[in-house]
Amino acid sequence: MNQHIYHTLHNRIVFLTYAPGQILKEQVLAEEFGVSRTPLRTVLFRLEWEHLVKILPRTGIQVSELELNTITHLFQARLELESVIGTLAAERFSKPHFTRLDECMEQCRQLLDLRDTEALGRMDMNLKQIFHDAAGNPFLTEMSDRFYVLTFRLWYFNLLKMDNQAWRQEVLCLQADVKTLIDILAKGTPERVGKTRKSQLLAHVERIRATFLGLSGI
Repeated sequence: MNQHIYHTLHNRIVFLTYAPGQILKEQVLAEEFGVSRTPLRTVLFRLEWEHLVKILPRTGIQVSELELNTITHLFQARLELESVIGTLAAERFSKPHFTRLDECMEQCRQLLDLRDTEALGRMDMNLKQIFHDAAGNPFLTEMSDRFYVLTFRLWYFNLLKMDNQAWRQEVLCLQADVKTLIDILAKGTPERVGKTRKSQLLAHVERIRATFLGLSGI
């Protein structure tokens, strides 16, 4: 599989350069990347398997919609995954992992008054990756990554709509989450870390639903 094409299209979908529901044309993409349709289709089949696009015969490639019911189910699965990964990660957390958490804290401080949605999104991805690295379980990581990307798009969609006050509040919530994790990890209580990761994700879901979608309860 052509990794350059894959990562380029993947990033455009995840960071909403391609809008949910947008129709992409295979021929146009092939011309852009200077390849035949065969290597492009390999990438598109992969993205379809990841539920990021739908290949529609005689129509084109549709970027997956943001469907609330589907995303709610994904968040429900993520709650349990984050608990397990958090517990495993806490058992193997090292000084370099703490350093990376400190870097996340610093990024949050910088982003309070510097509105950069992609930077905040990548900081959140980095936070996830820190725990994946520490947990050291490739099967849990693969499943978590797939679910994360699909739910990330809804959060990012809402980030783009936030006013400055809501933006600062979201950054402050993420900063508080990281600070809490640092404190609990320093005490060496793996099960509590797992429960905290789960509760933080649940609070994250509730902020999306209550603040931006006018709903409550998962």
